[in-house]
Amino acid sequence: MKFYAKISAVIIAFAVLFSATSAFAAKAYDENAFINGFSGKSKKVVLEKLGQPFKKQQSVKPSNAGNMIAGMGKGEQNSKPVQVEMWYYKNLVKYDAKNTYKETEMTFVNDKVVNIGFFNNR
Repeated sequence: MKFYAKISAVIIAFAVLFSATSAFAAKAYDENAFINGFSGKSKKVVLEKLGQPFKKQQSVKPSNAGNMIAGMGKGEQNSKPVQVEMWYYKNLVKYDAKNTYKETEMTFVNDKVVNIGFFNNR
């Protein structure tokens, strides 16, 4: 009897897991619809439509960047602070009828999407 109870528990666990993942499965977008739908949008809009990304990265300014660009354009004292963050989603955008990109990168500058990249080689 214990064996059947264990089997039943495993089957129930898989059923719950499968239903949870299918209920939260993200919609698959084509490239143009994704770019048109999310370019310039805020983090709040992206979170509402796509949910939490699987990974986030904050951009870091190299320590010697000020010296490298000191003679170019405005100095740092005249520029506004910029927050750059990248969010990554998996298997979200289709590039043909059967295949999706493995990873989609959305780059935010001061809370707005400014760059979107699709990758299969990461």
